[in-house]
Amino acid sequence: MSLDRRRFLAQSGIVGAGVALSGVIDALFTAVPALATGGGGYGPLVPDEAGLLDLPRGFRYRVLSRQGEPMSGGGVVPGNCDGMAAFSGPGPQVRLVRNHESWPWSAAVPVAAPPELTYDPAALGGTTTLVLRPGGVEQRVSLGGTWANCAGGPTPWRTWLSCEELEVRRGEQGNERDHGWIFEVDPYDPARNTHPTPLTAMGRFAHEAVCVDPRTGAVYETEDASGEKFGCFYRFLPNRPLGGHGSLRAGGRLQVMRVPGVADLSTVQEPGATFARVEWLDVPDPLATTVPIRLQDYGPAGVTHAQKLEGAWWGTDGAAYFVSSFAKRASGSQAEHRGQVWRYRPATRELTLVVVFHATGPGSELFESPDNICMTPSGGLMLCQDGDGDSYLMGTTVDGEPYLFARNRQNVGTETAPAYGEFAGACFSDDRHTMYVNCYAPGTTFAITGPFRR
Repeated sequence: MSLDRRRFLAQSGIVGAGVALSGVIDALFTAVPALATGGGGYGPLVPDEAGLLDLPRGFRYRVLSRQGEPMSGGGVVPGNCDGMAAFSGPGPQVRLVRNHESWPWSAAVPVAAPPELTYDPAALGGTTTLVLRPGGVEQRVSLGGTWANCAGGPTPWRTWLSCEELEVRRGEQGNERDHGWIFEVDPYDPARNTHPTPLTAMGRFAHEAVCVDPRTGAVYETEDASGEKFGCFYRFLPNRPLGGHGSLRAGGRLQVMRVPGVADLSTVQEPGATFARVEWLDVPDPLATTVPIRLQDYGPAGVTHAQKLEGAWWGTDGAAYFVSSFAKRASGSQAEHRGQVWRYRPATRELTLVVVFHATGPGSELFESPDNICMTPSGGLMLCQDGDGDSYLMGTTVDGEPYLFARNRQNVGTETAPAYGEFAGACFSDDRHTMYVNCYAPGTTFAITGPFRR
């Protein structure tokens, strides 16, 4: 990792910024080879006799849900398990809302929803809700008739925003309605999920993830789009901020980020680089009636794009964090990197490159393609690695050491039915005792317990 720690800390003002951030930053300056042997953290991974998850000694997993199993609400568990969030209560219950990223050309086990929970009968994606009780697990469909439900994010009022990563129009590929929306799912009251309503004012584009400012209600959105131009980073200013379930249907202003002088975030290569006075431009047509939002007219200066904008989360320091998974010149980026983590601080309108991955040498493949990200109970990070092949969960300790936390061993598959063992949807219970995580395919949801540091 070719970074100078002292120079970076001085430039980015990280010193004294808090455990959650310093743990992440310090981890980047620890010797990369340690990762290949288990590094610090919780020790080396112990091979799993069942051939599912390798975890450090002292940790245990339980399979909560497997693709194809019968659900208590009827039908079978869909595949392509992706973004997810955990919600506590009532009582000892925990509720998980889980996305299913079914595409028009890839829906081996689609979401089969009843008509009252279906947005578009031609679409095969959606969400399921898992209710974890001391006596067992109840599973039901909570949203159907959507496409490519990739990630999303929880709201301060305890609902899940599920994002479609596909912007197809009515009549295309047999669809009966437009797609590319965000949908709100209530984990507690199934009646609120009937007659799914797209949050159209939040834009029609290839959504990836969202995070919500709990003070102002502003929603920050990432776009994972390719083609003529890559995606953008957006904010939505609701007309009814923090108004509870359904309040986002009241509309608001969708804006897109412009970093003056930066057309492509991949060109920023210096960790700690900070851009003041970030601009937010109103989107002319959030419905993308004729032109995709990222290609609309924003004046001669245009807006700022980035390849593979993925995970987003709201930090404990009052800032929105978002991820650019990787950038490759061959795909059209102006520069290359193996992953970036950005921080936008609304109070100062400053955008800072917190991390850029350029690792080489043994174990360096672990420093690439971050996707879903969440905070650990100790204040570090847990990263879900994107892609096929060996897939890992990688964390950082509060002392700054990186470590491997889990290896998915379900990637072998067959020539005709390959597995895709990407981890996704990592999240923690409110009491911080349990981590939940998905395997994308074959779709599996795990609960992991053990001596998590707090």
